[in-house]
Amino acid sequence: MWLEVAGLLRGTCGQLGHTVGLPYGAQGPGLHWWVRGWGWRSKGKRLRETSGPCVGTWAQKFHQDRPGRGLGEEDIRKARKARLSKTPRPQLSDRSRERKVPVSRISRLANFGGLAVGLGLGALAEVAKKSLLGEYLQSEDGSRPGSSRFLSEANAERIVQTLCTVRGAALKVGQMLSIQDNSFISPQLQHIFERVRQSADFMPRWQMLRVLEEELGRDWQAKVVSLEEVPFAAASIGQVHQGMLRDGTEVAVKIQYPGIAQSIQSDIQNLLSLLKMSVALPEGLFAEQSLQALQQELAWECDYRREAACAQNFRQLLEDDPFFRVPAVIKDLCTTRVLGMELAGGVSLDQCQGLSQDIRNQICFQLLRLCLRELFEFRFMQTDPNWANFLYDAASHQVTLLDFGASREFGTEFTDHYIEVVMAAANGDRDRVLQKSRDLKFLTGFETKAFSDAHVEAVMILGEPFATKGPYDFGAGDTARRMQGLIPVLLQHRLRPPPEETYALHRKLAGAFLACARLRAHIECQDLFQDTYHRYWASRQAQSQPEAS
Repeated sequence: MWLEVAGLLRGTCGQLGHTVGLPYGAQGPGLHWWVRGWGWRSKGKRLRETSGPCVGTWAQKFHQDRPGRGLGEEDIRKARKARLSKTPRPQLSDRSRERKVPVSRISRLANFGGLAVGLGLGALAEVAKKSLLGEYLQSEDGSRPGSSRFLSEANAERIVQTLCTVRGAALKVGQMLSIQDNSFISPQLQHIFERVRQSADFMPRWQMLRVLEEELGRDWQAKVVSLEEVPFAAASIGQVHQGMLRDGTEVAVKIQYPGIAQSIQSDIQNLLSLLKMSVALPEGLFAEQSLQALQQELAWECDYRREAACAQNFRQLLEDDPFFRVPAVIKDLCTTRVLGMELAGGVSLDQCQGLSQDIRNQICFQLLRLCLRELFEFRFMQTDPNWANFLYDAASHQVTLLDFGASREFGTEFTDHYIEVVMAAANGDRDRVLQKSRDLKFLTGFETKAFSDAHVEAVMILGEPFATKGPYDFGAGDTARRMQGLIPVLLQHRLRPPPEETYALHRKLAGAFLACARLRAHIECQDLFQDTYHRYWASRQAQSQPEAS
């Protein structure tokens, strides 16, 4: 049980964006300079003409100081104060580059094929280099993580460049694997995927505008005053641009890459075939059922209408929550491939490691509280644990939740058994862990004793925070190493795949635990879970009474 959790537990913008805007949307003389009838792009101090499908109908907006007016000392003081107090916002990585998204299956396959050839040549070059230096025979050890000759620095760069170019499902898998500890996958591969997570490329202006026109219509510009040409974030499925509505509301507009939804299955198969060449992934990590669950989730994430509905649901569920907030959805900017929401500020969780111990503890306590509420109160969970989906704002001491594409529901039959498994682990009751795991259909009852023992031990290890009296030190634990020792048995002797719900659930729980470990949190978890348990069954009893009457 919780094998997937074990895997996860191990584990100013570089290019200033120009703003596409309406000529009649300028906010007063001197504030913006509008170039009518042409498309322009700045580079340093030079402007050069560009071409595109909207040249002649659109303009670029550039911020200019008012002519003839200098800044006094008071102006400078106010500007500095405003800059320091302004909530930080996510920024595009310096490694991200403008690059066309390959749309057709043939063009995407060509990228993967080119990578395969490049990896092979790179591996031969690595062998030759080490042989000449007398290192190859001494260093080649297939049992040691990271020893593969395919994972040289040159090949690592090839993988990063290919995934950042094709984007889509292949990049999503890479980003998921980046949130892991290096005792589960090789340190080199983890480093590769970390670079992938931080540096997805963004599509060129003409491709972005084509998607907007196809989704929102030829008059889509009437819905906004401005929209920055270069995104402030680029991910696996789409990229995010900052814009402004006519009422002055700042918005984040997510635009999906073309062709991504149609290439999910082929992209995953192509990536996994390449990764197997490197002998870097444990056998059995991506079983057929796991791939099916992943493909379903990616299909959900490509449906922005579904994501908008999930975001609105979470906004309502967390309306009175003092710590978490969900940005409002902009209905006029929502289609299957375009999603507009209020612009949120803050820093992602991986940038909170320098905060005080008390603040880190509060953030992590709230994250675990949210996970328990999602699973056992809402029975509706946002299952993507990516750091960037949680933005902490120090000014308000709140976390903004983003990216609801992978949200899903959980039935009471599943949660009734699952909460009892966790309670059994919290109570140290190994026999009940085994029985409730069978009730949950994790086990058939015919497993070997070795597998049953390993399964129970894995549950007990991961239940330790809820079994510990007083603050649990997430940063001092050796959970990853202990789980790593159980994985071979769990992979080799499993008789049935785990329940379908657990693939996404365990990824989310593992992400929360890993965030607590990275932030070195010391928090009391036992009372948190005990309170959740009693509230859960009180609610279930209240629900069953009307049904009985």
